[in-house]
Amino acid sequence: MLPRTPLHAMNKNRGYTLIELIVSVGLFAIVMLLASGAYLIMIGINRQVQGIATGIDNLSFALETMTRTIRTGTEYGCPSVGVDCPSGGASFSVTDEKGAGVSYTLSSPGGNGVIMQNGVALTDPSVNVSSLTFYAFGTASSDAFQPHVTIVVSGTVSYAAGKSEPFTVETGATMRGPDI
Repeated sequence: MLPRTPLHAMNKNRGYTLIELIVSVGLFAIVMLLASGAYLIMIGINRQVQGIATGIDNLSFALETMTRTIRTGTEYGCPSVGVDCPSGGASFSVTDEKGAGVSYTLSSPGGNGVIMQNGVALTDPSVNVSSLTFYAFGTASSDAFQPHVTIVVSGTVSYAAGKSEPFTVETGATMRGPDI
């Protein structure tokens, strides 16, 4: 006859108990809940960043278009050609390299505006420009100064329904050719 094995020795060879299984599944569920929550937060932040980047890229394109026209232009003025505006002006005129007159203004000053070039919008409606100011110096052909324009743009970039991020951008352009 074989010797008898005690009862407590037989339980050691069995698997996990039901309580151990419930605890391990619960811990796994909590970890997965935290990981999926972090993933959803990252998706939201990514959408926000993409929206802001798209708006800023649009504003950058508009400012680059303006400064390229101003740099290659021949006559400057604020609000009309040949007039300096050292204290700032709301509109700006330049004669482009083809001899055509180009003017830049804000569609609706004070908010929810877009930058306009000869009546055509340069910025997307997601870029709400609240302030567009031009500072022009040396625009008269009789002075000894090279024409220079500083542009200051302020507003907000919308990246989701009802959400926006403020910005203020300053850039400058100097006429390439001499205005002698």
